[in-house]
Amino acid sequence: MTGDFEKMAARAAPAIFVVLWSTGFIGTKYVLNNAEPLTYLAIRMACVVGLMAIIVAIARPRWPDRVGIAHSAVAGILVHGIYLGGTAIAIAHSIPAGLSALIPGLQPILTSTLASRWLGERVTPLQWGGLLLGLAGVVLILHDRPMSGEAGWGWLASAISLVSITLGTLYQRRYCSTIDWRSGNLVQYVAVTIFFGLGAWLFETNVVHWTTEFILALTWLAVVLSIGSIGLLYWLIRRSAATSVASLFYLVPAVTSLMAYVLFGEKLDAVSIVGMIACAAAVLVVNRRSV
Repeated sequence: MTGDFEKMAARAAPAIFVVLWSTGFIGTKYVLNNAEPLTYLAIRMACVVGLMAIIVAIARPRWPDRVGIAHSAVAGILVHGIYLGGTAIAIAHSIPAGLSALIPGLQPILTSTLASRWLGERVTPLQWGGLLLGLAGVVLILHDRPMSGEAGWGWLASAISLVSITLGTLYQRRYCSTIDWRSGNLVQYVAVTIFFGLGAWLFETNVVHWTTEFILALTWLAVVLSIGSIGLLYWLIRRSAATSVASLFYLVPAVTSLMAYVLFGEKLDAVSIVGMIACAAAVLVVNRRSV
């Protein structure tokens, strides 16, 4: 029975990850109504450090050595720091929540290119075709969107977050895959709390409106996203090739756009829906085992 449950959980994990990861863009839109991007992220990460410290105190996992601590800190800055910072700044610069997921949605192309060289993973011609199909899907979802003015700065922040999450995923797989996720994550979150705290102190006013909306969204982002979905992401990275894990990010723009359409009335036309279908097909193709 346990074996059947583990198999079922393994099959469900990618879908659960996509849904949870997509809610991060929605939750960020809510919190940014009440706080500046880096200020909100500093508070979020401080909460996560407290939660992870409790988990570590109870579980007493093995701690990484000095090299492992350094690698964890670097991975944390890439996966949490620059990526989340870029995403929050993009939304703060008037990029709709549904669209803020689009540029990071290009991650599979960049990951596959780097993984084939850095990690020695073999990417088959069929998988390359799937990755290009996913790229086409993202382009369709992106059609007819403003790219200049304040939105231009938002897209730039999204592009930076794309590079960061890609490098962070590969770095985590290469240097941190043997580190216990509990102690490793605590190190990562301490590093990124300092990162956001310094950024908020240097560049923002640090004004926070502690509304019910802010508290509920912050709680969801800290507990479900920073602990739940990140733990699931690292579990998937340990079990799967970097290309297969990265391909899941093609589904995030589609799922986020659907959520944003329901919650915020953001644009969702026929061409965008076709793009979402292409993204879903790309994930199926990329995750097929080569023969």
